[in-house]
Amino acid sequence: MKRILVLALAACLLLPCACTSPEKKMAAQLKSEITDDLENNLLPWWMEHVPDDADGFWGEVRYDGRPVMEANRAGILNARILWTFSSAYRVLGKAEYKALADRAAKYYRAHFIDPEYGGVFYQLTPDGAPSEPQKVTYCIAFGIYALSEHYRATGDPESLAAAQGLFRDFEEHIYDAAQGGGYIEGFTRDWQIPSPRPGRPAVTKTMNTHIHIMEGFTNLYRVWPDPVLRDRLFELTDILQTHLYNADTHHLILFCDRDWNDFNNADSYGHDIETSWLLCETAEVLGDQALIEKIRSQAIDMCSTALEEGLRPDNALMYEKRGDGSYQSNSAWWCQNETVVGCINAWQITGDKRYLEQAAKTWEFIKQYHIDRENGGWFCNLNDDNTPRLQEMKASTWNCPYHNSRMAYELMARIK
Repeated sequence: MKRILVLALAACLLLPCACTSPEKKMAAQLKSEITDDLENNLLPWWMEHVPDDADGFWGEVRYDGRPVMEANRAGILNARILWTFSSAYRVLGKAEYKALADRAAKYYRAHFIDPEYGGVFYQLTPDGAPSEPQKVTYCIAFGIYALSEHYRATGDPESLAAAQGLFRDFEEHIYDAAQGGGYIEGFTRDWQIPSPRPGRPAVTKTMNTHIHIMEGFTNLYRVWPDPVLRDRLFELTDILQTHLYNADTHHLILFCDRDWNDFNNADSYGHDIETSWLLCETAEVLGDQALIEKIRSQAIDMCSTALEEGLRPDNALMYEKRGDGSYQSNSAWWCQNETVVGCINAWQITGDKRYLEQAAKTWEFIKQYHIDRENGGWFCNLNDDNTPRLQEMKASTWNCPYHNSRMAYELMARIK
């Protein structure tokens, strides 16, 4: 009988629709508002302002929608556009989303994948030629994430083949089988490890790169359950429980050398709370119950600590605590998006409504300060007084529709 009651409680926690009426209403309202912004503000702004006059996408777009025509095009931005609109089509089924996803996939496959050495170019000139041909592992991971999502949404075999090819590049060039496992941060175009800059430590393996490798590999595994890929996912979850995680402080370790010696004692609140739910996602896709239970415990520790130490009085999550003890306390859009998803994940695991309430409070902050009611789209980063940084591009290498659209897709999947 006790086991039946425990299972019934777990089912309630993982299915918010079965919880109490006030929580159902709060969750439904949150999902409704975020979905409305996705369909009527965020995606339309990117569809209107970011496609260029040919077959690609502007490298930079100002806050008022004017493109910087001479700006280079980043592999990270283009992969995230491809992922965003592929997911939009998969979740919402609208033809205009598929059209943009197909355009992005065609451009990405034709211009960003290196036909000579493999991998992905970091940046292109406006006419599509490589301007920064070095291989950045983080960038290649997003190629796998985006191409596998395009296949997942459309069934395009060229995108699956391209994602599989990038995974083989990981196995041949990036995976560090010789020294400590994990993945090396970056390479020259022909896969040589560059010499460290004078006076700077040899940062070779990083938290940010590994969490997004895990994210990309997880999405590829959904559509291609390769046994080697499965082994790498188990290894990545272990790395993010050991080498790149401090179990005493419940924070991720940001920068390591090749042997996993860490260089920095900064705490990145946004990455902590993002990783808390990404780890859960990977464990669930792998379907290993022991791993799921272990990861959920870590996820709650990480989410709770990030909120306790990094949440501002106005319900925005600070970016980070630097190694010298100072804070980068202004609001970045992605930190707030990850707070919403991380809190929803923690609520579903624990049933503690305080996490749901915090997700709603952080969304209220987003609505008030990050959404541009005049020009459409989102302001990415705010000043310390929560005014938007109008000099900053709404679209650029790092400013993209990935975190905020993913928040919406996650809530649509999680809240029924």
